[in-house]
Amino acid sequence: MKRGFLEKLLERIQRVDPGELQGYLEELAREKGFLETIFNAIFEGVIVTDSEGKILYLNRAACTFFGIDEESGTGRPIGEVIRGLEAAVSATTETANRELEVFYPQHRFLNYYVVPLMVEADDKRGAKLKERGIILRGIILRDVTEPRRTTRATIESERVSAVTLLAAGVAHEIGNPLNSLDIHLQLMTRRLKKLPTRARTELEKSISVARHEVARLDQIVTQFLRAIRPQSLKLSLENINRLIEGSIAFLQVEISNRDVLVELELDRSVPALRVDRDQIRQAFYNIIRNAVQAMKTGGILRVRTEADESHIFVIFSDTGPGIPMNDMARIFEPYFTTKESGSGLGLMIVQRVMQAHGGEIGIESTEGKGVTVVLRFPRTIQPARFLPDKSAQASQ
Repeated sequence: MKRGFLEKLLERIQRVDPGELQGYLEELAREKGFLETIFNAIFEGVIVTDSEGKILYLNRAACTFFGIDEESGTGRPIGEVIRGLEAAVSATTETANRELEVFYPQHRFLNYYVVPLMVEADDKRGAKLKERGIILRGIILRDVTEPRRTTRATIESERVSAVTLLAAGVAHEIGNPLNSLDIHLQLMTRRLKKLPTRARTELEKSISVARHEVARLDQIVTQFLRAIRPQSLKLSLENINRLIEGSIAFLQVEISNRDVLVELELDRSVPALRVDRDQIRQAFYNIIRNAVQAMKTGGILRVRTEADESHIFVIFSDTGPGIPMNDMARIFEPYFTTKESGSGLGLMIVQRVMQAHGGEIGIESTEGKGVTVVLRFPRTIQPARFLPDKSAQASQ
């Protein structure tokens, strides 16, 4: 609409004949419709309020952001329609720039700025409104959800990479003294031949136990490094039920020491999967160990397998204290742990192993009733695939 057009029309209203007035009104209607079309076509939300905070106009994007319609929103105080914006609108006549988190109808982060409208000295309408204490305010809203998510994902990826590099370095340093211990235990075994038979038998037994534990620790460190380092999967056709049974047997000493009862409900009809055996075992170790340690002494760990047409499920359920609601959002964060001696890397490793296999991990918890961990494997593992060549398709 041209600047000053409405004022000129109002000044000449008495001298304008009805036919000419109708033409002016039609022009105004066209201008109004044109502007509304433009405002409704843009992705940014636009809201206009008066000095009392009542909504005079809102476009389609603004309605979408807050799950309202123009008819029910117009004419009402903005605080009744959109909570959180009333303070920003009434607090100042200066330009304001803030962010708002919206949970309904969709979780979004909105960046908005508030600016006063029609207060220029050479604008007669603005001057009159200002004299009467009426200041129109415009609110421009922009959806910044995806940029925030991208930034957060980038930060999280960098943090995980840094933690992974640190953890790999620590594990590598642990491996060196383990090798040294094994070598010295071998030397001690050779020297035992010079001792009397009775003394030699007792020491050989102790050394054998020590070497077995060193070998077990070395295997754990090796599997840990394989799980956290980016590497190609060494896929082989494996029976998931057998991998579960092997993992339970490997941790049987720790399970027995805590007097935990393990109940297996393994579906023998579950088909074999092409997986990286060592990485899957590492994931199972971490989940089982977490459950056993959470239950302190006593308790039941149930492990179940089942399948549908597209996926195979491995379900671990314990009778421990569960995970507090406030901690659920952080359980996959590196170094976040509720255990005094925990590393906070266990579930992060499980998540990475599942992602590498094209699967998913889900966790359900009720405080005081335990935790259920669900591993969801696709029947056909496809860690990555090439997308069609768009240029080739376009040339066809």
